[in-house]
Amino acid sequence: MKKWIFSTLFILFAVSALSGQQTDVSGFYQTSIKTNTTGMYVLGGWAIANIAGGAIGWANSTGSTRYFHQMNLFWNTVNLGIAGFALYNNLTGNILGLTDSMMMQKHIKTENVYLINAGLDVIYVGTGFLLKYLSTNNTKRKDMLFGYGKSVIMQGSFLLAFDLIMWLTLHNHRLDFLANSSLSFQQNFDFKEIALTIRF
Repeated sequence: MKKWIFSTLFILFAVSALSGQQTDVSGFYQTSIKTNTTGMYVLGGWAIANIAGGAIGWANSTGSTRYFHQMNLFWNTVNLGIAGFALYNNLTGNILGLTDSMMMQKHIKTENVYLINAGLDVIYVGTGFLLKYLSTNNTKRKDMLFGYGKSVIMQGSFLLAFDLIMWLTLHNHRLDFLANSSLSFQQNFDFKEIALTIRF
């Protein structure tokens, strides 16, 4: 499982390295969408693998291991839904009619979503450790709390690495674009509007 985690996350680095430079906002945003789409394929693949493994493990194990697989299945049903919804939007969306400022605003919004999610992932991991700790003093639900805690730690750790890599990839893509473009976008502090200025 650990090897699979590292190999799938490596795909995101490869996307960043191969994206190249764009000097127009449309090309920049199209690469942004492709990067995000690749990320959703990675998330979807992780979800499918965990759903399949979770179903098999749930049916063929006992004790805390059974609850570990159970939570993996439940958790990744949600992940698969999120990945599927995002892929649908990315693959069916149309950037025609979007201004340069609107495309940049959408890109930054996606950056912020990944960064916020990374913060939530830290809470997930902490919750997992809390569940494992509570299992030591709860004989009735010891197996459930320990198994669920172990699963939440693993799932939260994967999502933390995933969200940070996605944020870093998209963030660096934007900085590289602005460094090689004649345009400059400045984001307001309220994260709601993007001002477009011409660099002379």
